[in-house]
Amino acid sequence: MAKLYELASLVRSKNAGPFALTFDILFNRQEDFERVKRSGAVSGQAVARLYGVSANEVRFFVCDNARAFKASIRRPTFQGDIGDCDNHGGQQFAPLLDIDIP
Repeated sequence: MAKLYELASLVRSKNAGPFALTFDILFNRQEDFERVKRSGAVSGQAVARLYGVSANEVRFFVCDNARAFKASIRRPTFQGDIGDCDNHGGQQFAPLLDIDIP
């Protein structure tokens, strides 16, 4: 068993406009990417569970040619709105780091 942060070379989040967040998970090594992909642990359902949204609200992509996973969700608070504690969306990736990968 490994944590996602141990296998991925980059896990990040950022704004995808003022109303959405996007998450990127990239791998240097093909075998690490394939391991995570085969496990099914990184999925639209996993993102939905971690961020408390419906799986129908998650846009999820597997990008084989880039050894990457990408997901987007609606921002819980508009960018810059009262109560927005992360104006650039750059700190929202943290829950992804501890996904268990068999």
